[in-house]
This record gives sequence, structure tokens and C-alpha cells, in this order.
Amino acid sequence: MKIMDTTIRDGSYTVDFKFTCKDVSNIVSKLVNLGIEYIEIGHGMGLNASSPEHGVSLYSDVEYIEAAKKVAENSKLGMFCIPGIARIEDLITAKEHGIDFVRIGISADKLDKAKEYIVKAKEIGLIVMVNFMKTYVFTPEYIAQQSKIAMSYGAEYIYLVDSAGCMLPEELCSYFNAIKAVNSTIKVGYHGHNNIGMAVANSIACTEAGFELIDCSFQGLGRSVGNTSTEMFVMALQKKYGTKFVDMDIPKLLEYGYVSLKDIRNIVLQNPLDLVCGYAGFHSSYLKDIFRCCCKYEVDPLRLIIAYSEVNKNTMDYDELCKIAQNLPKDDSVEDHPYNFRRYFSAMYSL
Repeated sequence: MKIMDTTIRDGSYTVDFKFTCKDVSNIVSKLVNLGIEYIEIGHGMGLNASSPEHGVSLYSDVEYIEAAKKVAENSKLGMFCIPGIARIEDLITAKEHGIDFVRIGISADKLDKAKEYIVKAKEIGLIVMVNFMKTYVFTPEYIAQQSKIAMSYGAEYIYLVDSAGCMLPEELCSYFNAIKAVNSTIKVGYHGHNNIGMAVANSIACTEAGFELIDCSFQGLGRSVGNTSTEMFVMALQKKYGTKFVDMDIPKLLEYGYVSLKDIRNIVLQNPLDLVCGYAGFHSSYLKDIFRCCCKYEVDPLRLIIAYSEVNKNTMDYDELCKIAQNLPKDDSVEDHPYNFRRYFSAMYSL
């Protein structure tokens, strides 16, 4: 299983498609540092979508590709493509500027309209994925048969897309099993929305079932309620399976997700201090002790919370906390953490 990051593409809906090129470079560089292999960029509705009808992007498709390409290193960059909005020449231009994969979004009963795009994308050397939008509208058997046809056109991945965030784990598994039954070599991905709060649970179920790609985004950024949160998914997966499926530095992930978005969105983001409490099993009433200890020993609070919780989840022993802190590496940014303890406590105590 690999993670496909959609922070920039699906997250663009939340900022009215106004990511700057600097935003894109910043987010991509952090994803690369975390080891994310597949990164989707561009307008939420894909290639050539910037328009008064679909929302005007701040920059062109090519400018976004160039901004991402500068820092992408070995990660693969991709864009979305909806036949009829995107043109064949847009695929060619994207490939010429360094895109590695394309995801072609289509309703399963309109697959014929995507054939030309799939064939051309394959011909010019792109990794081709077909996203069956609103998968839940169709039966597993129908999706399986359409998947087989898409593969005959040249698709390498088939995506189950929970566009309304309404699906449950057992439903997704039934689609997966139906697809694998008609062709066991078809690679399957999951793109989830979180409208009924099932995105993380669904993503874990898909991982366990054998899906090859799972879509996530920093802080769950995405259209409507949002996508699967990378932070929550990775923490839940590592709590359950260790590093069997994904090996990621949790404090770094939490910090990167927060700092990447804190100056972009005018909403309160999920505080990494709260998120790490869930990962470590640490009660938030002890955060004042973490703050005091971090100021004294200049250590990362996220790493201190994790380390202390490995010893004691039940009570706060401040002396023991300090002993643990002394064995952690120094953190030069302790006085200016991006999630700022002082603002955190002022907000908490004002309730």
C-alpha cells in the first residue's frame, strides 16, 4: 500500500483554487521529506479546469507543474483529468512539463468517453489511473466489468471514489473483491471523503483488504467535509500495525501538516498537540506539564508526549517526565513552535 497525497489538488476547493506556486513548492517539499511517493497537484477539477464556470486558479497548470517539479525529487507528480473539461492536448502538455501520472475521472457508465484519453495517456508514457466517480451509484459487479474494460484501454489503476463520503468498509471490500475476481492483476485505489466520519476507518479497511493506493491529505483538506486525514490515517495504522504498511515520523508528519496550511486557511486547524494525544494515549490535562518541561529542557513536545506515554499513560509524574526529557534531542524551535502553546492554552482556558 502506498499513499497518494491530494492536499494540493482536492484541497484547492477549500481555497477557491488559489494556491500560490510557493504554497505548492512548500507542500510538495514536505511530502517528499515524509517519503510520499505519489503527489497530485493542480485545480480540483483537473487539467484545463480553471475558468469562471469551475473556478479560476491563481496560476496555470504548467506553472503549478513547474513549481512542484523543482522540489519533487523522486516522487511522482500527477494531475486530474475529466474528459470534456480537459483536452487531449492538455495531457500532452502536462507530460512534456514533467507529469508522471494522470487520474482520469469518469462515471462508470460513461467510460467510452474516457477511452481516447486513456489510450493517449498510455501512449505518451503516463501512468494511467481511472477514477470511477460516485462509485456507490453502481453495483460491485458493474464496476468490476467496467474496470476490466478500462484496463483493456491501458489503465493501470482503478479507483473506487466515495464522492459523497457515504460508504462503509464492507461496501468498499465488496467492490474490491468483485474487481479482483474479474482480473487479479488490476491495481485498486481508494479516494474517500469524510462526510459521515468514516474516511480513516475505510482507509484502514482498504489497506487490510489489499488496496494498492490510498488517498490522503494534510489535515484531511479537501472538497466538502474533506478527505482522509494523512495524520489520522498514519497514526491509526501505525498504532495497529507498527510500520508494516507505512513507516513515518509522526511528530514530523503532524508538524508538516500544520505548518503547511496554517497561513493558507482562515479556519482553526487540528492542533498537533491534540492529534498526538490520540496517537500516544496522553490525557490533555497534562499538557501544562509538557509545556513547562519543554521550556526547561528545550525538547519537542510531540516527541516528549510520545516518549512519556510509553512509560505512563495513567498519571503525570513530573520528575519522571523531566528524566525522559533529558534524554531527548534539543529542539531549537521550542520557544516558537508553529502550534504555539500559549495560544493553545489561552483558547482552551477561555472555554
